[in-house]
Amino acid sequence: MTLKERAKQLKQDIPAVFMAFKHKETPLIAKVLAGFVVVYALSPIDLIPDFIPVLGFLDDLILLPFLITITIKLIPKSVLDECREQSIGLWEDKSPKRWFFAISFILVWGLLIYWIVTSFIL
Repeated sequence: MTLKERAKQLKQDIPAVFMAFKHKETPLIAKVLAGFVVVYALSPIDLIPDFIPVLGFLDDLILLPFLITITIKLIPKSVLDECREQSIGLWEDKSPKRWFFAISFILVWGLLIYWIVTSFIL
C-alpha cells in the first residue's frame, strides 16, 4: 500500500472509528479509545503545538495514525467492515456530510473548559 493510499484509508477510518464508537458490539476499551481518537482528530488543540518546528507535526504524522491503528485492532472485524462501508463517500466535499461529528468535540472541550473554570477560577 502506497503512502497516498494509506492516507486515503486513514481519512476514511476516522469516521468509521466514530461509527464503531456508537456500535453496540464494540468492546468498551475500543469505545473509550475511539472516543479519544475522534475528539483528538477533530480538535484544533494538539499535544505538541504545530508552531514548534518539526516536532509540531509529529503528533499528526505519527501519533494519530498510531492511535487509529490500535483502535482498529480492538474493534471486531465485522463491526469495522460495516462502519467502513457506511463511511465511504462521507468526505467527498472536503467536509463531512453529517455535522454531528462535531458534537463529541464540542461536548468534550466544553466539559473540559467548565471543569477548569469551576476548579481553578471559582
